[in-house]
Amino acid sequence: MATKILYFTVSGKPEKAEFPVDCPAQDVKDLFRSAAEAGPHDILKLYNPKGNIINISPGLEPNSPSCCYKLEVVAADRSTEPLGAELAGALGFDLSSMEKRLQGLEKKILTEAGETPAVVNEMMKQVDSFREKLESVEHLSWLGLFKDLSEGNHKPSPFYHKRTLRKTREECEHVREKFLQMSSLEVSEEVRQYLKTPTFDNWQWEDAEIMVLLQVMYTDLDFIATFNIEPEVLQQFLFEVYRRYNNIPFHNFKHCFCVTQMMYGLIWLTDLRSKLDAIDLLIMLTSAVCHDLDHTGYNNAYQINARTELALRYNDISPLENHHCAVAFEILEKTENNIFRNLPMDKYKQTREGIIKCILATDMTSHNDILSKFKAILPTFHFTNKDHKDVLMMILIKVSDISNEARPMEVAEPWLDCLLQEFYNQSDVEKLEGLPVTPFMDRDKVTKPSSQTGFIRFVLLPLFMELANLFPCLEHHIIDPVRKALDYYTEMEKALEREKLNRAQIENAAKSKDPAPSTAGSHVEAGPEASRALTPQTVVGDT
Repeated sequence: MATKILYFTVSGKPEKAEFPVDCPAQDVKDLFRSAAEAGPHDILKLYNPKGNIINISPGLEPNSPSCCYKLEVVAADRSTEPLGAELAGALGFDLSSMEKRLQGLEKKILTEAGETPAVVNEMMKQVDSFREKLESVEHLSWLGLFKDLSEGNHKPSPFYHKRTLRKTREECEHVREKFLQMSSLEVSEEVRQYLKTPTFDNWQWEDAEIMVLLQVMYTDLDFIATFNIEPEVLQQFLFEVYRRYNNIPFHNFKHCFCVTQMMYGLIWLTDLRSKLDAIDLLIMLTSAVCHDLDHTGYNNAYQINARTELALRYNDISPLENHHCAVAFEILEKTENNIFRNLPMDKYKQTREGIIKCILATDMTSHNDILSKFKAILPTFHFTNKDHKDVLMMILIKVSDISNEARPMEVAEPWLDCLLQEFYNQSDVEKLEGLPVTPFMDRDKVTKPSSQTGFIRFVLLPLFMELANLFPCLEHHIIDPVRKALDYYTEMEKALEREKLNRAQIENAAKSKDPAPSTAGSHVEAGPEASRALTPQTVVGDT
């Protein structure tokens, strides 16, 4: 079997890696992770001899000891570790690492055996029971933690997210400094090309690096020259955007980047540069950047039911999306952040209207209306028709917004875990506050696969397929991966159903073997009244 040999350094120490030329990308990353002795959440960065960051992939060019790659490890931010990290460290084990190992083992068992052994089920039940006890106790002084159930800004409980909702000044300044230091570095051609594909892996990149990549998008689409955007103004705008995304599991700055990167990829894949005006592309990319600004992790249904300030301000009409728009233009209102400040007034007005229209389109309550409009115009679609273009731009940001399942599974699945964490937190808060519980967010009713199968089948695929009717090249790039994701979660759902059925059969068999309740052999003496009380119905009802 043909192999490839790479020479690189880690902390100045020379290393050599050898792997098959057809080695999977994840195996190559794992190889480098092992060589660096990096943790599961640490970020790996690989530099070529010129000092440019390059992607860790099987496509890396073989080199020699005299022309080494440089591997660098960025330790995971301790402040982002899940609750209990300090406790776990004190006890001598890595909680997050153990959780990932358990998830991997569970997935492997479901894949190979088709069901989970009874002993694993019992362990899972015990863990769930312990978690329920933790989350139902207001004061946990023995852990030094306190659950905030008071009214106010709906701060996430400690069990939901350890960091404060808003970014701290120190956190922002640290990232800003790194961003400005890196912004002048040249990004390699390999990364620039990779950035144009739906397979891009966001988990490899830090926030400061993400801002550099966003800057690359504006540059490579010629926005800097076409709209006379000063580089320092673009940098300040991107930093303010970063600052106004909150520390929540899903609707955060990395999600903003993923949506923008998918939009950027779609622009290149469908050759929209030759079909739409440059200002349309500027509107779409900037809308993606700003589309979830200051999201607090609670959806519109919660805002309306809880009668929040946003719901009252916007009269229950797309409160979040209206807020995202308002925050975007609040940022742009300051001259030092305003990337549109050199646009003529009519172009600025067009840009503002377009961004508002695109961001409001991300409200899923308008999904069916927008998709129906797009279907209706498809047979006669023309890129010179303004109404047609407006609907297409809304469809493109909608596709980008919910495009995670079009990515490789190792990129997409962690995002689902993040989304479910946010969903479960909302339903927990709804229960605590006596509000209507959003059904698809209820941890007692929703499983990981069940949350996805219906969504992919009835929302993602119909939307993606209509866009592919206009751009057939997208069939391979975004629809095939989504179909594979549907198969993956369908199989997972079936395995869980088999496991549930098997568990019920085991429990029923165990019950049928139990003798009728009796006081015989009991170590506790009971009188006639107690004996009559121990009927089979009572025992079953108590288990």
